[in-house]
Amino acid sequence: MTWWEIGLRLLCAASFGALVGLERQWRARTAGLRTNALVCVGAALFELFSVLTPDGGSTTRIASYIVSGVGFLGAGVIIRDGGNLRGINTAATIWGTAGVGLMCGGGHYGVAAAGAVVIVIANVGLRPLGRLVDGRTADPAVAETDYDLRAVCRDADEAHVRALVVSSVADGGFQLRALSSTDLAQDRVEVTARVLGRGVGGGKLERAVSALSLRPGVSSVSWRLVTHPTED
Repeated sequence: MTWWEIGLRLLCAASFGALVGLERQWRARTAGLRTNALVCVGAALFELFSVLTPDGGSTTRIASYIVSGVGFLGAGVIIRDGGNLRGINTAATIWGTAGVGLMCGGGHYGVAAAGAVVIVIANVGLRPLGRLVDGRTADPAVAETDYDLRAVCRDADEAHVRALVVSSVADGGFQLRALSSTDLAQDRVEVTARVLGRGVGGGKLERAVSALSLRPGVSSVSWRLVTHPTED
């Protein structure tokens, strides 16, 4: 294999990987332009190693190692946010980009180009369809909404206020997802509760917050709606 052929394969891998990463970068995702380009080039290099080295191992065995390695890399961009997982689509994109790099390393330029285009189309073109399908659960009577409820109290009243927050959440018809405390200045503590409301609006949460603010030991209470991206 000549040097220009090696360079062409690596250039194609970098270009196709950048094409896929451009869409991710545009949407400000964790793995963007450079990450996808590097994954694609790296996969191409491993494939070139098996092609250039007679005893470097079979092409299929090298490919299986790449798939496993990229799987661990993709797991690194998946983030758990409460009861939600974010980054799964980006991880799947990285996995697909590695396949494009394998094709480039093996000299299958047409298949690599087609794979890169299909990945971009899947990320861009299927987004409206996904939102349309998600819209079927948009009925307020069954919709699930996350809220953050914050109560500030004295350090000595923390245990008491935590119990009050849990009681108020349950009485309001909400499901408690998480409960944490953060130390503030001047012997103050902020108790934060992530709650889930099924068919429950902010009005009912506002009433629960108002009742909580009247309880002894609570100096201030606030809440906010937690928004999650429909697709990563």
